[in-house]
Amino acid sequence: MFTRLRENLRRPEILLLIMGAGVPISFATWQGLLNNFAIERAQFGGAEIGILQSLREVPGFLAFAVVFLLLFVREQKLAYISLLFLGIGTAVTGFFPTIIGLYVTTVVMSLGYHYYETTAQSLSLQWLDKKNAAQWLGRVIAVGSFAGIVAYGLMYVGLDIVGLDFKWVYLIGGGVTVLLALTAWALFPLFPAKVEQNKHLVLRKRYWLYYALVFMSGARRQIFVVFAAFMLVERFGFDAGSIALIFLANSALSMVLAPRIGKLIGIWGERRALTVEYLGLIVVFVAYAFVQNPTIAIGLYIVDHVFFAMAIAMKTYFQKIADPADIAPTAGVSFTINHIAAVILPAAFGLLWLVSPAAVFLAGAAMALASLGLSRLIPPNPEEGNEVLVFGPRRIVPAPAAE
Repeated sequence: MFTRLRENLRRPEILLLIMGAGVPISFATWQGLLNNFAIERAQFGGAEIGILQSLREVPGFLAFAVVFLLLFVREQKLAYISLLFLGIGTAVTGFFPTIIGLYVTTVVMSLGYHYYETTAQSLSLQWLDKKNAAQWLGRVIAVGSFAGIVAYGLMYVGLDIVGLDFKWVYLIGGGVTVLLALTAWALFPLFPAKVEQNKHLVLRKRYWLYYALVFMSGARRQIFVVFAAFMLVERFGFDAGSIALIFLANSALSMVLAPRIGKLIGIWGERRALTVEYLGLIVVFVAYAFVQNPTIAIGLYIVDHVFFAMAIAMKTYFQKIADPADIAPTAGVSFTINHIAAVILPAAFGLLWLVSPAAVFLAGAAMALASLGLSRLIPPNPEEGNEVLVFGPRRIVPAPAAE
């Protein structure tokens, strides 16, 4: 009985859940303490924090290099190693309270984070069956959200109740991720690849719609992460405690809703799910531009965050249209494409913010409208050879009769 239970637990889906819990524990700890630690201990100013955020995005640009690492190490092992880098980079952050120290630990943490996310996306699409991939990806998000809640709780207890120093909170958060990575490495077998992955960069013309959707997703992420959160502080004066409570509410809702959203995507299909997401984002972004009530602003921010789970549909769309050997190299390329917007938009929209904050959100609504147009090009039943719907359903032309 116990042997059977152990074998049932040593499945790829369970491994994805365990590794998925390790990421937010470290990243939430790093992100939640960053501003206070940088200012109070490392004497950061505006220039230094800007450089740090730019350095943090560099590994995202280099995510395409994952495919070259696969020449030397199996993808599942690379996921473990990346998770270890994330945990170690977080764990040692508090022991280097200098400008250079924080730059270096940030790069180590970010390298682990981005390379883990790249390999995890690839392994998910390889391991999960197309019929239930969306539902399992929703469960991974839910587990990650729960882990984020635990991380925020540990930060609160450690700093405000126990009175721990920053370095010990960083060490605990990163250490838990390291422990989960080592546990997964020790307990789970190396699952055989169903299809040998290409070990070179892949850019295919027939994937253009997926690339476009990924790029626009990166742009949408910047509106939420940078400007929506900034609006809550600048326009409505929310303090750090209030923002933390909003983050907790986001995590709690994602934990409950993400599996249901994943199941819904499996029922609706990618085209309909992304259509609902982008219609909702248009409304949210336009409302951001003109909202004057703080309660409504909080509601918009939470709804905006919930829509992130709909991005599962992009992954399952690619899973259905892709050559199975292209999944790993395309995961790296897609992360690089996604991060193009991370460099361009914050600076450009930051200047626009000085002129008109409302214009930033209206521009976001315009991008959501463009994404809506792209989503309508997804066929009702995407598959290899049927990647894009142009001017209505494809007409099947019968072959000429043999003479």
